[in-house]
Formats: sequence, C-alpha cells, structure tokens
Amino acid sequence: MAEKTDNLRKPPWLRKKIDHTEEIHEVKSILGTLALHTVCKSARCPNLSECFHDKRATFLILGNTCTRNCRFCSIEKAGGTPLPPPDETEPARLVDAVRSLGLRYVVITSVTRDDLADGGAKQFAQTVKLLREYDSKIKIEVLTPDFLGSRKAIDTVAESGPDVFNHNVETVPRLYAHIRPGADYIRSLDFLAYLHRAYPSTYLKSGLMVGLGETEEEIVEVLSDLRTTGCSAVTIGQYLQPGSASVPVVEYVRPEVFSLYREKAKKIGFAYIASGPYVRSSYMAHEGYTTLVRNEVNNRRV
Repeated sequence: MAEKTDNLRKPPWLRKKIDHTEEIHEVKSILGTLALHTVCKSARCPNLSECFHDKRATFLILGNTCTRNCRFCSIEKAGGTPLPPPDETEPARLVDAVRSLGLRYVVITSVTRDDLADGGAKQFAQTVKLLREYDSKIKIEVLTPDFLGSRKAIDTVAESGPDVFNHNVETVPRLYAHIRPGADYIRSLDFLAYLHRAYPSTYLKSGLMVGLGETEEEIVEVLSDLRTTGCSAVTIGQYLQPGSASVPVVEYVRPEVFSLYREKAKKIGFAYIASGPYVRSSYMAHEGYTTLVRNEVNNRRV
C-alpha cells in the first residue's frame, strides 16, 4: 500500500514540474510590494507554481515566525524569542493584494501566536471585516490555529463571518507528541465541535497528512472523529519533508490508497473530500466551497 523511502527518491506520481511564468512573477511582485507572506512560500508548498500561475495564494498573517515547534513544518520557529505585536496595517494590505489579484475566494491562515492573549484572533476578524467592506460577495475561508482552545478567540473569528472555518488536525493522535508538540488532538476536536454547535451555518473543514507512519485504521478513526464534530469537508495529502530540520517521510502513499481514503470518508458522511498526493488544506479551496454549497442545496431539494 505504501512505498518506503529508504532510497530517498520520490515515486513517479510525486515528480511535479515547476514552472516559471509571467503570472507567477506578477503574483510574487504584488506580494513583495505589499510585504505580505503566503503559506505557499513559507511552508514550501509543492503547488506554489500552479497556484501562483492561476493568481491564487493563501495569505499568511501575523508574521512569518511561529511560537510552536511542529516538526513537519518549515515555517521559521521563534524558539522563545519575543515576537512583534500584530501589524495593524496588514489587513488593509491584504485587501489591496486581493484587489490586485482579482480574487473572488480568499483563504487566510496564520502562524501560531501563543504569545498573544487572543492568539491573533482579532487580526483574523479585522481582515475578514475589511474584505467584506471591500466586496461583500467575496467568499472567505479561514484556517486558524487552535487558540489554545479559547472559545472567546474562536468566537472573535467566527463572528466576523467567514464562509468556511478550517482547523487542521494534521495527523493521527498517536503521532502528536512526535509531530505536533504543543498541540492536542482532543482540543482540536473540541474546537471544531464547539464551532458546529455555536455557528451551524458556517462550513467546517479539517485536514491531515499521511506518510508519517500512521495506519489505515488510524486514518479512518480520525475521519470518524472529525465527522462526529460536525466537520463536513476534509483534505488528505502526502507529507513531503520541506527541509532537513523537519521529520523525514516514513512512506509514500500510493494514489490508490488516497482513493480508498476518499471512499471511506464519503461513506462516513463528508460532503467534500479532497484526497491525493498533492492535496493541501487550501489547494483548490474554492472548488471545495462550491461543492459544499451544491450539496446543501441538493439536500434541501430532497
């Protein structure tokens, strides 16, 4: 079911061509001029050239340095060094980028800022607010950290009115101590369950990586847990080691296994499932939203 990485060579289905197009340079120029970060670049996403070519980007707010030490991520770690407060001009600059790129679906994520009293929730809310003021028809997805479980922080973001609220569990609970020190699987499930109870009209989404040493049974259990919280959309993608400081890949999961996970998730009851080697939380997120809306409309007709 999986190919071990003893030879450190990627299998054929993971050899993606990297393009250099005029559109990519234009997106980089806009982001650079406005001094904005993207998770695409900071997390070394393998889909960067494809998304930038299509003038799509996932914005990374609250700086480019994280207070946690997740071992799968390439984003710079604070390591105890004090970080600056949120930049109050950042939300407006992000809106300027959305305007320049002509985005109709905006995805906003952040580094984890456990050093802030609200975890950065107000910065998320202000960004959503300014986007709504710019164009009320734009669809907005937020992908937030767990805010250490603070319901006040969750409320701050949720009440700003995102169309989709995403919070990733990332991996199976057995691997949390090794892969996600500082995070807590049950806390993340409680986060999603609270959102579903308090804001039932907001679509809930979560995602996880495979290839870190998990079993098929563990993945299915996580999918069941997520669906129980009220989560209706899930993404499943291959973990790819972004740098030497990150944990190595344990296995390259074959495409047919991703298809199996997609079928399992469908049977469990998810309305939208993206499962494949290059799937990431924000990759083609607009298509996920369209599917969720269509599914809801169809259910009303039944």
